[in-house]
Amino acid sequence: MLPAWLESPADTALYAGRVTEREACLVDVYDTLLWVDFAEHRGELPALAGLSPEAWLAGMRVIGRDTGTGRLTTAEGYEQLLRTNGAQAPPELVRALVEKDRELLLGRARLYDDSLPFLRELRARRIKIAIVSNCSQHTRDLLESNGVAELADALVLSCEFGAFKPAAEIYAYALAQVGAPAEAAVFVDDQPSYCAGAADLGITAVQIVRSELRDKVPAPGTTVVRSLAEVESLF
Repeated sequence: MLPAWLESPADTALYAGRVTEREACLVDVYDTLLWVDFAEHRGELPALAGLSPEAWLAGMRVIGRDTGTGRLTTAEGYEQLLRTNGAQAPPELVRALVEKDRELLLGRARLYDDSLPFLRELRARRIKIAIVSNCSQHTRDLLESNGVAELADALVLSCEFGAFKPAAEIYAYALAQVGAPAEAAVFVDDQPSYCAGAADLGITAVQIVRSELRDKVPAPGTTVVRSLAEVESLF
């Protein structure tokens, strides 16, 4: 029987005498590698659609899960949002909304200073990298435009894969993409529930806290860091 202080899969492996070489890193996107100021999304998109900000936000909450898992494209989601609010949804308006969404995302996203150096260091150490994100369809364009995609071995995006973190299948798929077993992988995310989902599979989970913890209480057995540079010591 293992002692009570062994809370993480990494600790358990060490106690059992199985020191596993780390082979892969699964990395979140939003609030881990980069941040986005969505203020203009909340202003410009409703204005373009001819809806109030409140109606737009309510509609986004309704379509968000389906656009985030690829059941609806962004265009289909916006068309549904417009019609639900009793508005016309001509193709040219839907196209304009999709294009404005992409323009604002790519224009307002900012990489954290440590993001690209961290990914480059992992590649220099021959660590496989899978980007694992809950997101809608413009995230791939964003990652290709800011240099993240070229440093990754796999992009596992919920809108393409069809499932959100913390579902076990998205982590398992990411591991398969980089050819690593769970015990040889590290997962980095800002959300404790997503870290917990990874840890449940035996992946070493690391929660990155860029500012204050607030309501993000770390999951049991999760390592908490303030920067990606701190994660390098796990490899």
